[in-house]
Amino acid sequence: MKLTADVRLVHEAHNLVGECPLWHAGEQALYWVDTRRPAIQRLRPDGSVEAWPLPHKIGSFAFRERGGFVAAMQVGFCELDLDPFTIRAIVDPEPDRPDNRLNDGKCDRAGRFWCGSRDPTDHNPGGALYRLDPDWTVTRIDTGFIISNGMAFSPDDRTLVFGDSAGEVTYRYDLDLAAGTVANRRPYLRTAGLPWRIDGAAFDEDGHYWCALIGDSAVARFDPDGRLDRIVRLPVSHPTMCNFGGPDLDILYVTSGTIFLDAEVRARQPLAGALFAVHGLGTRGIPEPFFTG
Repeated sequence: MKLTADVRLVHEAHNLVGECPLWHAGEQALYWVDTRRPAIQRLRPDGSVEAWPLPHKIGSFAFRERGGFVAAMQVGFCELDLDPFTIRAIVDPEPDRPDNRLNDGKCDRAGRFWCGSRDPTDHNPGGALYRLDPDWTVTRIDTGFIISNGMAFSPDDRTLVFGDSAGEVTYRYDLDLAAGTVANRRPYLRTAGLPWRIDGAAFDEDGHYWCALIGDSAVARFDPDGRLDRIVRLPVSHPTMCNFGGPDLDILYVTSGTIFLDAEVRARQPLAGALFAVHGLGTRGIPEPFFTG
């Protein structure tokens, strides 16, 4: 098992909960969000960072082919544009659960946005997995999650990994990309009794699953059978999500958070909430698809 890597500080964002790093190849820029002090942030090619505060909590987003974003927010799925700054509601998949919010989400390579919701109490399995189609139709795919996390589509488009970090199980589904359906849910990774839980994730081009080990100062790589084969240690205890970026998609960007730490621990972790970049991993990611709606 490899343990070493070149970890570099990119930006001291001091995010409460940084999430959803996404590389935009056309702009050569990285976008990510702070879910709890809601904002969308952009790292430009010159290293400067811009931020746009948001009026609602945000869990994740995807780029749109027509420009702007589709965003998963406290109020449901929304259209989001930065220039000029506008937010337009699309649809709330859970109008009967106003305290729930949409959390981890990604586009598949057919241009649909998948997203899971989460319960605000951290113990009630009232969250669900949804698929937002380009015509704004929402389909409930699966139910029974506390905190939806760990979503990633395999590079061969045959597998969806998605799980419940509070429920301490991450699942693999068989994916039918053409139909937009999943089947054969089975456990992939279990974290009960371990010092970490699985947060945000991404596949590399070789079909390995990379994920943030929140609570254990690391990101890790698992093979398709769920065997841990690489760990990268970080200077913060709560990394929240990882994804590939850079001109060659060979840099693993990692977000982190401060909300999990008391004042004493924060003082010992001055880089908590920062954005990091891991170089020299010897693998590359997959271009993130754009939402076609």
